[in-house]
Amino acid sequence: MTDSTARRTIDTIWRLESSKIIASLTRMVRDIDLAEDLSQDALVIALRKWPETGIPDNPGAWLMAAAKRRAIDMLRRNKIHDRKVEELGRSSDLFAEDESSDAGDGEIGDDLLRLIFMTCHPVLSREARIALTLRLLGGLSTEEIARAFFVAEPTIAQRIVRAKRTLREARADFEVPTGNELKKRLESVLEVIYLLFNEGYAATSGTNWLRPLLCQEALRLGRILAEVAPAEPEVHGLVALMELQSSRFKTRVTSSGEPILLKDQNRAQWDHLLIRRGLAALERAKSCGRPLGPYALQASISSCHAVARAAEQTDWVKIAALYEALSRVMPSPVVELNRAVAISMAFGPEFGLQLVERLEEGKALKDYHLLPSVKADLLEKLGRKEEACDAFRFAASLTRNEQEQQLLLRRAAECEST
Repeated sequence: MTDSTARRTIDTIWRLESSKIIASLTRMVRDIDLAEDLSQDALVIALRKWPETGIPDNPGAWLMAAAKRRAIDMLRRNKIHDRKVEELGRSSDLFAEDESSDAGDGEIGDDLLRLIFMTCHPVLSREARIALTLRLLGGLSTEEIARAFFVAEPTIAQRIVRAKRTLREARADFEVPTGNELKKRLESVLEVIYLLFNEGYAATSGTNWLRPLLCQEALRLGRILAEVAPAEPEVHGLVALMELQSSRFKTRVTSSGEPILLKDQNRAQWDHLLIRRGLAALERAKSCGRPLGPYALQASISSCHAVARAAEQTDWVKIAALYEALSRVMPSPVVELNRAVAISMAFGPEFGLQLVERLEEGKALKDYHLLPSVKADLLEKLGRKEEACDAFRFAASLTRNEQEQQLLLRRAAECEST
């Protein structure tokens, strides 16, 4: 294995495993900053060893063991009480490199949920909570987080550093809260789980458009949260949304990883078990007897696609109305952009284009590739091929995801040839 191939493989493994390692280390050392440092030490060891020895059969377990060894060494060096060190040593998975981890999925899952609640502590600002959680649980780089929120990279880096320091100074508990404290943090926790899912559903950057394991992890955490807070409609709304979106995974890309647009997907291959689960979760959200919130409304929109047997049977008028309701409870330029798409499908591309051009006048989406992408699609439908070609090329220049970039460039070429 060449060094470059090994590095790419290790980077992929690290994105999948880092959140579990950091969560487990945080339980041991009760310090997020230290836990991340120790996990990075394990990564450095892997980068040094694996190009020579090859990737272990269970790389996640190898990294977890290496990180925990570093933690035990650190605790010993700091002269932690002998009994405490002995207890930690017995409870840690200090096994040989070719052994698999004894830690159960439940323990790791609990640690991840605890870590989310810890990073969503009320002592942090909303921006700091989101940045820190995406960094630690999503494995996103500061650049990816910055692009996702249209913020300068140094600003995100500073937020993360300050957030970890604030949690350390506040001695934040590594536990899932209960009662009123749970309700206080729930909105933030739902938000970061949703952001984790979105990053897996349409990756901000890289060579792959999808990161399915990240979506699966977000959905698993959402299901656990629904058991922790069964009377909260938005928890069920988020689970419904993730179930319904996940049902389309198999049909969203070609065998070579190229994106397939919703209208071109083979609906017979959608996962109907996930659709049924999603619709059931949406009914649970509605049965709570409160007005639908942002996640339940988005799940309602997704359900319109899920129940349509063919793309042309989609109830776009209903979807446009749901986006109107969503814009009232969660006003944002991105929601308005999606509403423009729905209106164009329900009433004609010229009406959607008017909304898109209005969004262009503002600055909020100036670096958001989907704004010129939607505009290009509408221009193409209106027969304005040359303008559509330019808009597709501009959208391609803004995205950092290679597969999406290629799709946009192909659509530009198609406009140019007709």
